[in-house]
Amino acid sequence: MPTSLKTIKSNLDSHLGENLTIVAQAGRKKVVRRRGTLSETFHSVFVVDLDQNENSFERVSYSYADLLTKSIDIKFDSEESAETDPEVEAE
Repeated sequence: MPTSLKTIKSNLDSHLGENLTIVAQAGRKKVVRRRGTLSETFHSVFVVDLDQNENSFERVSYSYADLLTKSIDIKFDSEESAETDPEVEAE
């Protein structure tokens, strides 16, 4: 896990336009899962365009500090397919 906000931002910049799943802590025992596309990164926040079939609103933003403090977890679809695809592992 990256240990600085600058590292987190540069990592997210390399994934712009990719589909992802965000798991966010919404309370003591409540977890929210959202699917969408990483659309923009700014100085202190990043924006995710959500799937309209699953959510009632279009966009959501999070700060890089949310990732640093592990308030949210991000899984990119491209990383998940690389983990489960045996041909990619063999290369």
